[in-house]
Amino acid sequence: MKDFDTNQDNGNTRPRRSGESPFFGLARPYFDFVGKGKIYSLFYLAMAIFNLLIPLVVIFVVIEFGFLQNSGSRVVVTFILSWLVIAFASWIGFQLWWYRRLSVKKYESSDFVATPVISELIQTFGEWLGTLTGIIGFGVGIIAAVFLNDAANFIIPDFGLGMLNLGLLTVFAGPLVGFITIVIFRFIAEQIRIFTAIANNTGEIAGKLKNQR
Repeated sequence: MKDFDTNQDNGNTRPRRSGESPFFGLARPYFDFVGKGKIYSLFYLAMAIFNLLIPLVVIFVVIEFGFLQNSGSRVVVTFILSWLVIAFASWIGFQLWWYRRLSVKKYESSDFVATPVISELIQTFGEWLGTLTGIIGFGVGIIAAVFLNDAANFIIPDFGLGMLNLGLLTVFAGPLVGFITIVIFRFIAEQIRIFTAIANNTGEIAGKLKNQR
């Protein structure tokens, strides 16, 4: 006769292994959590929260190191507008990681969990990095060109944005580099998916051949 615990799984009582005491079964929820691949969704959640912190970190760094002290009005306006661009890009990044975490759940019942999840992670990371590069490069490039002109070559590196120190060229280079980044990371992710698809198809064929015997 089977013993039953009080845990419910989809409305059904889940059987407990015979002779298993509550003490030894204490970590079973954790093992189920890791075994089903649900732990990977935590990384997506962490990255989503990280995107919300980016604008706050920028403000903290600027205030802490006094980048705006004794700065002219043009520099202050440039920073405020640039910060709004960074905040907007970070909000887009948050939504990307937040909604893409749902795509990991479809692999929880698969025989191969880690490999396709890593593929999804690489693709999402590339889309995130490329999106932020495109938005920030385009937005900050225009703002710096309008408000700072040639002075941007000396001021932008002080804010840790030396990669945007291309003048008006940044307006075109940002989206272009972002697009190339997305394509490269997606290509790598698809190569990993190919191996997963081959493994799944091989397993299905082997199963059919075994049933036919």
